[in-house]
Amino acid sequence: MQIQGVWQLVSYVIEVKQTGEKFPPMGDHPQGYTIFTPEGRTWFMLTGDGRKSANTVEEKAQLLDTMVAYAGEYRIEGDKWITSVQVAWNPAWVGTEQARQFKIEGDTLQVLTPWRVMPNWADKGETRSIITFKRLKN
Repeated sequence: MQIQGVWQLVSYVIEVKQTGEKFPPMGDHPQGYTIFTPEGRTWFMLTGDGRKSANTVEEKAQLLDTMVAYAGEYRIEGDKWITSVQVAWNPAWVGTEQARQFKIEGDTLQVLTPWRVMPNWADKGETRSIITFKRLKN
């Protein structure tokens, strides 16, 4: 299957449905990977630009706002991959299904989330994530 393998993050932007505005919610140079195994497992992790080690409770809590991480079983339905989340940085995702539209062109994987209101920027109304990865080669 074309999606199987290891993919490294190239870019992560948010698009605002009402205005078309785009912004990088985790800075200009976020890091991340996603992996799709032949056995039907996926792992997804993004971290924000400029993260630093935390010492205080407040600093540690802030780190949660600069990451997204989950893993579970995946299946492909047309142009969507659907993950049955088994573990996640946000416990509310555990036991849910997360659907992502995707397109592969050469060694580039582009991912679109559904339009939704995100608590981090609820004032912007409906938004979606546009995430681009490149395939890593041995």
